[in-house]
Amino acid sequence: MTGNNRRREQRSEAAAKYRKLYKTKAWQQARLAQLAKQPLCEECLRHKRVVPATVVNHGTPHKGDWRRFIDPQNHQSVCKPCHDGVIQSAERRGYSVEVGVDGFPIDPKHPAMAKRA
Repeated sequence: MTGNNRRREQRSEAAAKYRKLYKTKAWQQARLAQLAKQPLCEECLRHKRVVPATVVNHGTPHKGDWRRFIDPQNHQSVCKPCHDGVIQSAERRGYSVEVGVDGFPIDPKHPAMAKRA
């Protein structure tokens, strides 16, 4: 079984329905426009790393909502490792596990932050 087949099996039925949005001409144009506007990974830049972006992420998950899907204000240029790693992990959990220089999570939604308040 290839990685692509395994990934398809992990997607929800709802996600499978909106996968076709990524094949539309409007999305292809929006994707190219975003990568032209910001050719570097925005996540890597936050950590002072210069890495080319190859993926356009939706800052707020669109869940099939066309307006949110195509809205350029909801697009973020990222590299594939960031998209498939920290970004999707945070979406699944509902919070980021990234920590600051003090060793504490930087995401206020992280469960440990409730204990700090």
